[in-house]
Amino acid sequence: MNSESKRRHIFISHHHADDAEVDNLTSLLSRRGHDIRNSSIRAKPANQRRLDKGLVSDETIRRLLRRKISWAGTVVVLIGKETHSRPWVNWEIEQANKQGKRIVGVYIRGGTEIDKPAALEKYASAIVSWNSQSIIAAIDGTENPFQNPDGSPRQPTHTRTSGTC
Repeated sequence: MNSESKRRHIFISHHHADDAEVDNLTSLLSRRGHDIRNSSIRAKPANQRRLDKGLVSDETIRRLLRRKISWAGTVVVLIGKETHSRPWVNWEIEQANKQGKRIVGVYIRGGTEIDKPAALEKYASAIVSWNSQSIIAAIDGTENPFQNPDGSPRQPTHTRTSGTC
């Protein structure tokens, strides 16, 4: 397996309304020859009903998320219309930072600067537009770009260094 197609273990943090974008991201990268393994949680309808009814404790969810984040080499945060308002997304980013994970923000189509979660702006290793080369370079850590949604460069708000596992 060459370096362009090596397997990558990632956790994709996202708002559940953007589940289709998780599939779009993994498909985009797979079509370019990258083997992406995603450990993020997407609740099936029965599980979503249990969550909505409060039948699963927050501590149980946190424990599961910590394990899934720990397994991943990189945490990718999909930046969509409501991502910034999702407390679990911010918690996942903060947990990834505590675990020393590389954190990469990716704007989905229609995502804007104001859609970024506060924790992402604080802890991101890179933030990129929807472009397979930029996304893979950011996941791998070969580049650490901070981009606007249109792919134009912007200044990071902090200096962050982290490796990949």
